[in-house]
Amino acid sequence: MATFPIAFDKMNGTGNDFVIIDNRQLSIPVEEQPELARKICRRMFSVGADGLIFIENSTKADFRWNFYNSDGSVAEMCGNGSRCAARFAYRHKIAGKKVKFETLAGIIEAEIGEEEETVRVKMTRPRDFRLDLSLSLGDEERPVAYVDTGVPHAVIFVGDEDVPVKTWGRKVRFHELFAPRGANANFVTLLPDGRLKVRTYERGVEAETMACGTGVVASALIAAIQKGKESPVEVVTFGGGVLTILFELSDGPVAENVYMQGPARLVCTGHITAEALL
Repeated sequence: MATFPIAFDKMNGTGNDFVIIDNRQLSIPVEEQPELARKICRRMFSVGADGLIFIENSTKADFRWNFYNSDGSVAEMCGNGSRCAARFAYRHKIAGKKVKFETLAGIIEAEIGEEEETVRVKMTRPRDFRLDLSLSLGDEERPVAYVDTGVPHAVIFVGDEDVPVKTWGRKVRFHELFAPRGANANFVTLLPDGRLKVRTYERGVEAETMACGTGVVASALIAAIQKGKESPVEVVTFGGGVLTILFELSDGPVAENVYMQGPARLVCTGHITAEALL
């Protein structure tokens, strides 16, 4: 059983926020972690976050993580969470500036920049491109592309219209096209300055988040394939932050050496009391 108080850092990557706990001593059993995630991630009643990350020991890398969405579900991968976890590990002397850690999507590599808050992470190799899907959103049938960038993502290009992200996102997330895993839904606008603007409905959070790293990567890759964008691609997130996506793309399509770079900021440190679970 977890013993309180529990030390934590709260961090965010372009507004996508996480509570991170050093659990290398296994003081919090894995069977308790999903429920802790649900309770600690509640906004207003507890610390509040999009996800909860437990840092644990690894025999293959500097550490491994157990990553939970705010609803307690397990996520295979999280781009913004990866950058925050890497900086956490560096800050707490778990790893150096070059970091490797285990996730359910594979070994992730990251590097802390000259400015500590800037972190570049090498993403897992994207797979399962599906480029010719469509589904009905609003009053029309819309083209949809799909790619797994560590977690499943649907990408829909929109204009400057006022997209009802929660309504459309939920429909995409649970659509039979993406069963049984479901998919995150990314609504992408091509900006006049050449950048992309991406708004994402995230499964597990079941709402729009300020940013989604794997979603930004998916959006940049689909924009390269379908809209002729070239690496590097700058993406403006819903929270206003900017992520830079670098990649090598070849026919197939095949995407290799995919990197995401951006800020991973330390918001606060503290201790979680038992009352945070009430």
